[in-house]
Amino acid sequence: MQRFENLEVWKRSARLSCEVYKHFADSRDFGFKDQITRSSLSIASNIAEGHERRTTKEFANFLSYAKGSSGELRTQIYIGIDINYIPSSLGKAWITEAEEISKMISGLVKSISED
Repeated sequence: MQRFENLEVWKRSARLSCEVYKHFADSRDFGFKDQITRSSLSIASNIAEGHERRTTKEFANFLSYAKGSSGELRTQIYIGIDINYIPSSLGKAWITEAEEISKMISGLVKSISED
């Protein structure tokens, strides 16, 4: 089995989390900042943790958590756009990336379930 670091879905979700963290680095709204950075971080973290568990069932469970975090992140991005914390163009790009990551996670769940 390959390393989680080699999974494209992990790379993309980690990169998205870095972008979110950098954007909110100077935010004074600690509640919102904490929520959105945690949900972004949770996607890549759950992919990695599930992969390291080394059983298909546990990996699938953690991928499900990662997919849920993707939905949570998208919700927070929509709200961030509406309250002018996130520029619309940036938020839309993040939403698109989170949707693509979510689809990749679904594909990964399907591929590991077929083994």
